[in-house]
Amino acid sequence: MAGTRRQRLDTSIPHPARIWDYWLGGTDNFAADREAAAMIEAVMPDLPINARSERQFIGRTIGLLAGEAGVDQFLDIGTGIPSAGNTHLVAQKINPAARIVYVDNDPIVLIHARALLDSTPEGATDYLDADLRWPDPLLQAASETLDFSRPVGLMLMGVVEFVTDDTLALDAVHALVDALSPGSYVALACSVPSTRMQRAADVWHARGGAPLVLRSPEHLARFFDDLDLLDPGVVSLPQWRPDTLTDYRDREVYQYGGVARKR
Repeated sequence: MAGTRRQRLDTSIPHPARIWDYWLGGTDNFAADREAAAMIEAVMPDLPINARSERQFIGRTIGLLAGEAGVDQFLDIGTGIPSAGNTHLVAQKINPAARIVYVDNDPIVLIHARALLDSTPEGATDYLDADLRWPDPLLQAASETLDFSRPVGLMLMGVVEFVTDDTLALDAVHALVDALSPGSYVALACSVPSTRMQRAADVWHARGGAPLVLRSPEHLARFFDDLDLLDPGVVSLPQWRPDTLTDYRDREVYQYGGVARKR
């Protein structure tokens, strides 16, 4: 496991990966996480829907890239706690030879990383303890598993909101994109502003959660600069190429995203 570092875990402070896990029906969460989740839901009841919509968006995106687009390599940054529908489970079901590198800088995720390494015999998975804000060492470590001279699917799900400086966030994502070969894809999802979402963010910060920033759909489109944005563009996640299994198509979900191809 590349770049492992040890940190003491404080389960008394709510944690975004554990709260997301709770909203997805997982069990890798503690009382502080559930209490914070209840306080957030009190001001923004739809936030569990954001989590579920993002999970379904990942499935549809990987289905497109690993299937029709023929991508067999994925770099998943900010993966969170392993759960049903993780990138390698979807990709390797379509193509057992797919290779996936997961990246997170979170000691909580590190504890669960072994579950992310459960690859098919034909394919490969790896987990890197690295940070989106420093793309160069991240890319160097990922190149031990991925071949960047061939197309890669870059997955950025619910991670750019935790890089609160706009310039740093854009520069980091653009540096990653610059390292990708033509024919690669970028998929990104992020929370967007609304009155209730801002109240939820305020509750999160008051509980001592890691700083985050809500970004407008127009701002999110800037992460796809110089890429060919696939239809329907940057939209509420259930509106991105829904299928018969897509939930919440009849409501506004304040988790937006899009997918783009590098020329």
